[in-house]
Amino acid sequence: MSVIRSTDYLLGLLREICKLPRETEWVEFKVNYAEPDGIGEYISALSNAAALIGKAFGYLVWGVDNSSHEIIGTQFNPKTTKVGNEQLESWLLKLLTPKIHFRFDDLLSDGKRVVLTEIPRAVHQPVQFKGTEFIRIASYKKKLKDFPQKEAALWRTFDRTPFEAAIAAERVTDDEVLKLLDYPSYFDLIGRPLPDAKRGILSALESDALIHRCDAGGWNITNLGAVLFAKRLEDFPGLRRKAMRVVAYRGNNRIDTLKEQVGTKGYASGFDGLMGYIKTLVPSNEVIKQALRKSVPMYPGLAVRELVVNALIHQDFSVTGAGPTVELFEDRMELTNPGDPIVDAQRFLDTPPKSRNETLASLMRRMGICEERGSGVDKVVFETEYHQLPAPLFEVTGASTRAVLFAHRPLSKMDREDRVRACYLHACLKFVNREFMTNTSVRERFGISEKNSAAASRLIKEAVESEAIVPEDKDAAKKFMRYIPWWAAGQRQ
Repeated sequence: MSVIRSTDYLLGLLREICKLPRETEWVEFKVNYAEPDGIGEYISALSNAAALIGKAFGYLVWGVDNSSHEIIGTQFNPKTTKVGNEQLESWLLKLLTPKIHFRFDDLLSDGKRVVLTEIPRAVHQPVQFKGTEFIRIASYKKKLKDFPQKEAALWRTFDRTPFEAAIAAERVTDDEVLKLLDYPSYFDLIGRPLPDAKRGILSALESDALIHRCDAGGWNITNLGAVLFAKRLEDFPGLRRKAMRVVAYRGNNRIDTLKEQVGTKGYASGFDGLMGYIKTLVPSNEVIKQALRKSVPMYPGLAVRELVVNALIHQDFSVTGAGPTVELFEDRMELTNPGDPIVDAQRFLDTPPKSRNETLASLMRRMGICEERGSGVDKVVFETEYHQLPAPLFEVTGASTRAVLFAHRPLSKMDREDRVRACYLHACLKFVNREFMTNTSVRERFGISEKNSAAASRLIKEAVESEAIVPEDKDAAKKFMRYIPWWAAGQRQ
């Protein structure tokens, strides 16, 4: 992943690359080479080689002599090169798995034209071209499968490098760090005064692994620093699709869009603004209490906040082309993040969360953006019960995880699935609080009057028949019957 580079930076990078004593595993020089398949294979090989040797990027350079590293110019032009009727860059991107955000930069060095291609390192899996993985062996491009030791070492590299530690921007200056990152927000959120000197600011950012020193001079900005505190996520092409997207629709489908906004800031520095924007889109209901008319949001603010945070910190950043989304419909709010959950979606409430991105989650907890470990979904369920809303829905759809909050609906309008899900989550919430679901607690959950306890009994019967809950003691007298979620039965034996 790379930031948008200035011409001066790119020319300086070109000079440094040309100083190398020979071609390396992470740099390939060409003059007028224009074979599309070969270029795709080189991108795969250089990306995988960069990961293996710990470089943030590999480079494919046209216009430099392979032996002397002298800049001699090139006639290769990626913008006019086509494969069939398709532009080279889009053709290559279509055939790379996973999609990586390489780019061609056209430069003039002493009047000679050079094309510099910056290729991000492979992150979670080897990069393939047309289904085949390539690697560099010395200065030669080879199929990775022919070198099993290299392949094993590459996979070990992925295991050791979490998303947060990978590099979002390489070799940036002190001033560029301060230009790219919203450092005042960082100090504000961790509750520390802003240092007077630039050195103190950089030292603090380094201490939380938002940046680290680059061996070639300057700083590397980590994914952690960029995704939390970028002034503009679009300055980091590999992260721009990870910005939160908020969409409001007319009605209950996606046909008619009312409003749509894509976040620009990092998750931490832009969080208050994001929540404020969502709040303006959430409709309000008029309620009357003690003869006073009051307007309340359709969805509890705390529940919305918890689900937004979960969508941010539990997403799978290796899923390309997708980011977290909040969608508002007339009757519901859906919050979706890329990636399957690490724990069973039916056990979100009782299982302590296991985050793919623990460093990110830990820092967001320190800054007070997310709650203590294990309490988030509990709060969501409690808030929906307190406001007597339909139970939230947690589901896995394709390669995404989705949470749904529903607008108020009377019990008479809920279908069997709604009723069973509400009873199940109510039993889960009671159990994790070392309590039990009873006829009385179900009446309180749904706002059923005491004289209509038979209605609560019917709800319980539905949930038992669906095997969502079980009696805590099946031999207990009917009036003393207590219930637990299905998964808790084994814990009681």
